[in-house]
Amino acid sequence: MGKTAIYPGFFDPFTNGHLDIVRKAADIFERVDIVIGVNAQKARTFPAERIAAAITETLAQQGIRNCRVVIWNGLVAEYARLQNIGYMIRGLRNNMDYNYEENIASVNKLINPELESVYFRSNNIAVSSSMVKELHSYGKDVSNYVPAAVLPLLEG
Repeated sequence: MGKTAIYPGFFDPFTNGHLDIVRKAADIFERVDIVIGVNAQKARTFPAERIAAAITETLAQQGIRNCRVVIWNGLVAEYARLQNIGYMIRGLRNNMDYNYEENIASVNKLINPELESVYFRSNNIAVSSSMVKELHSYGKDVSNYVPAAVLPLLEG
């Protein structure tokens, strides 16, 4: 397996916390595939295509050139297997995230035994997509929590 990693998520919306993890992963891996998951059981607030465009614009603005954005309608572990990717990046804010991610990592190992989970601690422990959406719904300024390219999505 090459030095390629997958960073999967719902990214609804993509936050500065996500960007923090992307930066860390991009410094270590030759390539990082940022995979926007499509889950029929989970409704999106923002269309995956618009999130993908905003993330791509953010990467360009930040000068991050070794990442690509992909929309995937399937199991993340299968994507990694099909693309010959051996590492999955996950961001951790606290021990609750760690416990959740360890359960997911165990399931992914059943699907793709070659896939290793790599955890990065977030510098933005309070920032989450849910928090951003809630603050925005109350008319609060969220420009400190999302990249500039994501703000237009929130404004409609």
